[in-house]
Amino acid sequence: MEEKGYLMLVLHAHLPYVRHPEHEEFLEEDWFFEGVTETYIPLIHVFEGLVRDGVDFRMTMSLSPTLVSMFVDPLLQSRYLRHLESLIELSEKEIQRTKKSDPNFQYLAQMYHQNFLKVRETFVDKYNYNLVNAFKKFQDAGFLEIITCGATHGFFPLMMVQPQAVRVQIQTAVEHYTQHFGRTPRGIWLPECGYTPGVDDLLKEAGIKFFFVDTHGVQYAEPRPKYSNFAPIICPSGVAAFGRDQESSKQVWSSEEGYPGDFNYREFYRDIGFDLDFDYIKPYIHKDGIRINTSIKYYRITGKTNHKEPYNPQWAAEKAAEHAGNFMFNRERQVEHLYGAMGEKPLVVAPYDAELFGHWWYEGPEWINMLFRKTCYDQNVYRTITPSEYLERYPNRQVCSPSLSSWGYKGYCEVWLEGSNDWVYRHLHKAAERMTELAHTYPQADGLLERALKQAARELLLAQSSDWAFIMKTGTVVEYAVKRTKTHLWRFNKLYADIKQNQIVEEWLWDVESKDNLFPDINYRLYAS
Repeated sequence: MEEKGYLMLVLHAHLPYVRHPEHEEFLEEDWFFEGVTETYIPLIHVFEGLVRDGVDFRMTMSLSPTLVSMFVDPLLQSRYLRHLESLIELSEKEIQRTKKSDPNFQYLAQMYHQNFLKVRETFVDKYNYNLVNAFKKFQDAGFLEIITCGATHGFFPLMMVQPQAVRVQIQTAVEHYTQHFGRTPRGIWLPECGYTPGVDDLLKEAGIKFFFVDTHGVQYAEPRPKYSNFAPIICPSGVAAFGRDQESSKQVWSSEEGYPGDFNYREFYRDIGFDLDFDYIKPYIHKDGIRINTSIKYYRITGKTNHKEPYNPQWAAEKAAEHAGNFMFNRERQVEHLYGAMGEKPLVVAPYDAELFGHWWYEGPEWINMLFRKTCYDQNVYRTITPSEYLERYPNRQVCSPSLSSWGYKGYCEVWLEGSNDWVYRHLHKAAERMTELAHTYPQADGLLERALKQAARELLLAQSSDWAFIMKTGTVVEYAVKRTKTHLWRFNKLYADIKQNQIVEEWLWDVESKDNLFPDINYRLYAS
């Protein structure tokens, strides 16, 4: 029986570039380490199992250039292995401790120990410290479509004051992707789903065929799309825009109605890094005594109460399978309804942040695993599909101009432009103007001057990361976000002055290059193109 529609599952995998070789260990590097242990390698394990068992599936993932840069960085690779070895040692101690004091938790301690050993085997033995090799393997096999993102996740709608800055974010990302995946990217995840008119022209110039926007970016397009967001639209530039489906998003994202809040799932906020005696846990937290999450958690959500019951992995796995079945059932009914209303096959686009799966929602990877298995064997109403496959089948779609939009609170950029963070943009715009000036002034630089110009471009890109404005808004590690913004801007402005005055200090430049070393082949001349 032929399918009546399609499901496009999209995971946006991104972390800001955090790398501090000047410190023996750095708290914010744990964002990357936790992502590898709890999200990226568990997803790789899911893909491996599906391929092994002959399950036909399709998924789309963005791997942001900053995340890829951290995946391939030798310093972070070695630090991650050190972090993982510490977790393995702690889990061994937990097996012994729980045997005596908390026998109900010993099974969980053993589970974590085996999980960490499997993660180490995958990281070291299977993929030789480089997880890009894993994701590339699944793309080359046809199961996964990997798309790119803005070079440092700059928020395009607020950067278009200087279109050249957006152009470089896109072109640098395309060049970086090509270097690591052996082919050019067909699609891009617009950082924060941020779109404004004109961005698609820059995407076309870079060879990008499609991008994603939030629901209202398509629904409020001009003219209004005939099929709303259940089919992509084609911008006048020829680039396709896929709109997010609200119904499927709500089932997973909603804090009130979403699956991750089920009482049988693991409680994120109860970790032994905070629960156990300080002297016992001290060797496994940061040397300055800051308690941190260790990834070892023994309780389930239980309910809206401070009292938490022990976590039961079997109950959680059964619930993940149940929720996967519920999601599949709802997509079947949704597709059947839309197929009847539209008179053609609808497309349901379901995008999520990758870190939701495994890090925040421990059972998330298993939910994906069961969803693909059930989709393959238990229904025939819809098929999973990637954007490139869809556009190959249906190249002729309605031509519309998407609306300015983002995801996040209210959907129109407010998260990244309000009282806590609006001060950054005048500095970013001025720096972009100055970088363009430098590129025009020194188009044929080499030697020390070229190094300085390339580093200036890196510092500007790093300052433009939308993560810093987001953190300032959410109030999590505001001091760090402000410091990162100001540091990169200060380094850029010093480089600008040194270049203009022909007073480049090589020793200082080398120090900065060793810290902010992403995009080693960056082309600063893009600012003059």
